[in-house]
Amino acid sequence: MRPDAVVVGAGPNGLAAAVTMARAGLKVQLIEAAGKIGGGTRTSELTLPGFRHDVCSAVHPMALASPFFQAFDLEDRIDLIVPDISYAHAVDAFRAGIAYRSLGRTAEGLGRDGEEYRRLFQPLVERADGVTDLTMHQLLRIPRHPVAAILYAARTVEQGGPWWNTRFREDTAPAMITGVGSHCIGPLPGLATSGMGTLLGAHAHARGWPVPVGGSQSIANAMADDLLEHGGDIVLNIPVTGLEEFRGASGPKAILLDLSAAGLAEVAGAELPTGYLRKLASFRYGNAVSKVDFALSGPVPWANPDLMNAPTVHLGGTRADISRAEAEVAAGRHPQQPFVLASQPSTLDSSRAPAGQHVLWTYTHVPAGSTADMTEAITRRIEEFAPNFRDTILATHSITAEQYSKYNPNYVGGDFSAGALTPLQLLKRPVISPDAWQTPAKGVYLCSSSTPPGPSVHGLCGWYAARSALKNVFGLPSPDLAPK
Repeated sequence: MRPDAVVVGAGPNGLAAAVTMARAGLKVQLIEAAGKIGGGTRTSELTLPGFRHDVCSAVHPMALASPFFQAFDLEDRIDLIVPDISYAHAVDAFRAGIAYRSLGRTAEGLGRDGEEYRRLFQPLVERADGVTDLTMHQLLRIPRHPVAAILYAARTVEQGGPWWNTRFREDTAPAMITGVGSHCIGPLPGLATSGMGTLLGAHAHARGWPVPVGGSQSIANAMADDLLEHGGDIVLNIPVTGLEEFRGASGPKAILLDLSAAGLAEVAGAELPTGYLRKLASFRYGNAVSKVDFALSGPVPWANPDLMNAPTVHLGGTRADISRAEAEVAAGRHPQQPFVLASQPSTLDSSRAPAGQHVLWTYTHVPAGSTADMTEAITRRIEEFAPNFRDTILATHSITAEQYSKYNPNYVGGDFSAGALTPLQLLKRPVISPDAWQTPAKGVYLCSSSTPPGPSVHGLCGWYAARSALKNVFGLPSPDLAPK
């Protein structure tokens, strides 16, 4: 069949784009260079048989908050476990801040800073949809929820400048906020990292941070199933090197590329004007991650039992400790005491490991392009909070920043955000435009995390690109995505 639209790249954004186009009644072909769909939502047996590890993303703060996933009714298509604890932040071996879904319960555990923590987040939790509407689109528009926008902006500025400690008197509450902000690789304090911490922190107490049963692959599989149900076609192991493959009388009218800005230039450069190519070339990529997965004989032996039931654990110490570690990365060095983000999904989902055994998912930040295997550094860091952790290790699997960039070319230098998250690049992603997804090449759209609203598993980059293509190329409205 001659497809009406081709989508290149079967990550969550490419899948969202393909689903949207197929739901509009178009013939859609989804092409993936790898042998498996999913991109940042793949799940595989990386260590030992029976241990299912998420290759990239593991916990999904945007799964319930994303307007695309709400329209797609994701929570009715897959099993999502929404735990009572969204995350925990270990300040030292025995002290930790526990972010319960209940904001009040969280505040009760923060001593003298509890009331200020509650006052910081409560207005955002109450207006979570308005905050999402502001942050999960492009910023070049008038906010539809101005009160939420003002409150979010004020808190982002407060926690993103040198005055960030003014509100607090102890170290646990600010460390929690900084740990969440460190999901975004960047300077601390900083507006981009603060914006991330404020957004994800609010969702921790609004809808929670869900964990998909069976692994993140279930999200990709749900979208692929819907695409196939609506007549779409998925082709694997086909790398795309140029648009000439799709041009000609029998070619598609629309081509949506789930590629980085650099990938767009490589594949479509012959059809893009020089000025646009210069803008793509000026798009910057950030530092990177190095990831280690562990197969364990039992649960992590945390010194603090409060960490046992937290699906996500931040191992970073105080706010100053995290800032110092991130400054080392920014200077091109590997920190001696790195910030480690850990996920222990098998505490909730028994399908991830054989009975009585567990998986542990970890990563730390490293300079772009790093070839360092961080297994030993991460293991040492975990042992500061979980003595005898080594004794539980059955097997490990490490992927360096350089290897990440080969696993997924969108992760340039190991930057899984597909472009540095800076205040400028939240506006210029990858160009400043009211329709950043549409490129100057005829019928070509960019639908990766290099476009607004940026990284995270939310499907929005693909959804927005598809809606633009439907309107501009086919004259069609955005379709209903709900299950029949």
